[in-house]
Amino acid sequence: MAIATVDELNQWRSGLPALLGFEVTHAEPGRLAARMQVTPQLLAPNGYLHAATVIALADSACGFGTMADLPDSASGFTTIELKTNFLGTALEGAIACEARRVHHGRTTQVWDAEVRVDGRDKPIALFRCTQMILARSNG
Repeated sequence: MAIATVDELNQWRSGLPALLGFEVTHAEPGRLAARMQVTPQLLAPNGYLHAATVIALADSACGFGTMADLPDSASGFTTIELKTNFLGTALEGAIACEARRVHHGRTTQVWDAEVRVDGRDKPIALFRCTQMILARSNG
């Protein structure tokens, strides 16, 4: 399968990524960048960026990267494990994510992602997930 373009990927947005304002900004095999605006709805009751917001950005970036470059033998994928370390937060502006595939196996892919306040160098979160590639059924 050929890698999907940024425009094609952004047309795939629905569900949670669409609700949160997820936007793909760059895509190539094994790498995807995305961003979303920080809005009051994405903050926790304590006024800081909700952890689930950061995870949703990172997991969506890794998922869109996986989907964009699935082998022809695959019917799709599912996330089977994820982990996030939080190093900071954001209160306004936008957060950006760069996801990189670090393992490209026949049945799994492993992706690492860093989330930053858009335009800053210091990451606010480090994320890793494992994707299970789902094979097409033969019947």
